[in-house]
Amino acid sequence: MKNFPAKGITRVALVLLALVSVQGAGFAQQAAELPFARGEQLLYKAELNRGLLRGIDIGELRFSATMATIQGQEPVVSLVGDAITKGLLIRLTGSHYHVHVESVADAKPFAVLRTKSLYEDKRTTINSEATFDQSTGKVVWTEIERDQKPNATTLPFSPPVHDVLTLIYFVRTQKLKPGQTFEVAMVDAGRNYRCVVNVAAGKKMGTAVGRVSTVRVEPAIFDGDRLVRPRGTLTLWFTDDQRHLPVKAQIRVPIGNVDINLKRVTYQSAAIAQN
Repeated sequence: MKNFPAKGITRVALVLLALVSVQGAGFAQQAAELPFARGEQLLYKAELNRGLLRGIDIGELRFSATMATIQGQEPVVSLVGDAITKGLLIRLTGSHYHVHVESVADAKPFAVLRTKSLYEDKRTTINSEATFDQSTGKVVWTEIERDQKPNATTLPFSPPVHDVLTLIYFVRTQKLKPGQTFEVAMVDAGRNYRCVVNVAAGKKMGTAVGRVSTVRVEPAIFDGDRLVRPRGTLTLWFTDDQRHLPVKAQIRVPIGNVDINLKRVTYQSAAIAQN
């Protein structure tokens, strides 16, 4: 967690495939403007593709969210994301990785308020919590590694800023037109990052929600002016419609390409698509 570019496949996938949903009655006006208004729960499978090793199951990602109210305050969105390793990746690395992230954000205008995360493998467990003060432009990030003392960092930020879950929530709300480039500020692991999002023409592809037209998104991550994750190491395909549903991602890593494909979509407990 202390070194962003060195994190495992599950962490990379969670940062750049974080998906959110909105559920619950009483929030129709806010939800009507969001591409995931009906409330989504999404399941993704990660597969390794390298030479003869094609279609090898190595991980799973799940995402969901709910709408809620805090007494006397405006509605908030509560998001949850999980990523775990499975099968061959456990045998290759000798360890089972699990990432769990929970975020709370203002529903409108969208702004992250709090985030809490857990990273664990057989060697260590790291718990992180952050509180974002949008009025003062400061975030307090606290990290506790197994058997270590808590490490708290206070960082300034220029609103709007996002965490690993709310980042892609924001991306999904954009128009995502080919040729478009925009920048999103992100705080993770007690550091400020810049995510430069490049949008390009996609392709038609068969997915869990049928054959759809897509747009291609290639993010690049910067720590200040230092490039820590170049454009092209991860590519995402979103449906080219108002939903902007992420249906596929591909990550280039030393052991080969990792394909992450949408396998099931459920809306308020009803499965509508899977393969």
